[in-house]
Amino acid sequence: MGFAAVILLGSVLLVLPWSHAPGRVSYLDALFTSTSAVCVTGLVVVDTGTAFTGLGQFIIMVLIQIGGLGVMTGTAMIFAILGRRLSLRSQAAVHDSLFQSDSAHDFRRLFVRILKVTFAIEGLGVVLLFVAFLVTRGNVVHAGWSALFHSVSAFCNAGFSIYSDNLIAARVNPLITFTIMGLIVAGGLGLWVLAELLIHAKHSLPRAHPPAGLRRLSLHAKVVLTGTAILIAVGFVGLLVFGLTPGEPTIWDKLHNALFQSITSRTAGFNTVDIGKLPSASLFLITLLMFIGANPASCAGGVKITTMAIFAAQLRSIVRNQEDVTLFERRVSSDVVRRVNLLLALAVLWNVLGLLFLLVSEAGSGGMSMERLLFEQISAFGTVGLSTGITPDVSGPGQFELILTMFVGRVGPLTLATWALARQALRIGYPEGKVMIG
Repeated sequence: MGFAAVILLGSVLLVLPWSHAPGRVSYLDALFTSTSAVCVTGLVVVDTGTAFTGLGQFIIMVLIQIGGLGVMTGTAMIFAILGRRLSLRSQAAVHDSLFQSDSAHDFRRLFVRILKVTFAIEGLGVVLLFVAFLVTRGNVVHAGWSALFHSVSAFCNAGFSIYSDNLIAARVNPLITFTIMGLIVAGGLGLWVLAELLIHAKHSLPRAHPPAGLRRLSLHAKVVLTGTAILIAVGFVGLLVFGLTPGEPTIWDKLHNALFQSITSRTAGFNTVDIGKLPSASLFLITLLMFIGANPASCAGGVKITTMAIFAAQLRSIVRNQEDVTLFERRVSSDVVRRVNLLLALAVLWNVLGLLFLLVSEAGSGGMSMERLLFEQISAFGTVGLSTGITPDVSGPGQFELILTMFVGRVGPLTLATWALARQALRIGYPEGKVMIG
């Protein structure tokens, strides 16, 4: 409900006359843009740099920051500024969504650490991007604003850009692209993993003696870091094999663009190539990466890397006829495995129904092939923001479906299912039946 309230407030602010150019933005456009910003997606139906004024772009950036950190985190920050304390139940709710620990006794300390890490990383990104944009643009004010907007957008994995071609023109500047890639990876790791890495870095200093429990990374951090590295490598190699856009002049351009698109395809939505001109195999690979997404407690969407890791471990245990599902020599609880299966089933079901709706609503539109509509649907669900260029041409009903999909992708289908379904288990046992399979 918090996300929905922020989205509605943002849509009202963006539709005001001083937030956009005259006649360029309708309320549906404002609602779509607000949803895309709060859900850190990046899909746009109007050009951000030309349709919105400086105030409108600032509102979009604030919505991205709120969506990236999470509405509950923002609420906690407001309480902290006002000098009020959250209830233990509220602290535990925020803590459970951001941290691995099950208690909230150290909520304030960890919450402050998260804010410090977030703003420190974004601040470093602003400095590096300011230097890069100042060299390419030559205007201090524009370079400063562009650096701030793109740093927040990249760390929050939003993919919004104030340039009409996104970052295609900036791909010749490695300082811009590699800074953006670093911010995307940092924002996609998850706040807990970032905090854990910060602790390990601090205790790795000379004469530092970390507590016994901090000498090794947690299971969650191992799965996140390993899964992230594997998906980046798979996307990088796959895009090189399947191909990028025609006319890549040098091998460096191919390697550079393949790495950038591999990183941004899982969640961020920035692009240095024309996505609509990619081969079908590359589009399908990016679709798979968008569906997986990044990691829990991060700024990313998708079903998450940890979900796919547990699902793969479950398949391995079934093939090997093992009773337990294990990762890194640790057993995964049966409750977590059940949640993974439910999450994947709900994600597939939602996207199948969403694709079917788009096929019906866009049946009379030219250029709306099933391949492009599937790409658009998964991009919205994964809160990625990549598009083959059809987003502005999607009909009103289709835009509304994408709005719902972005919302579900950010909040999480498992969260919605838990909220909507009855929690009381039925104490009924049925006789066993047999069904043929395979």
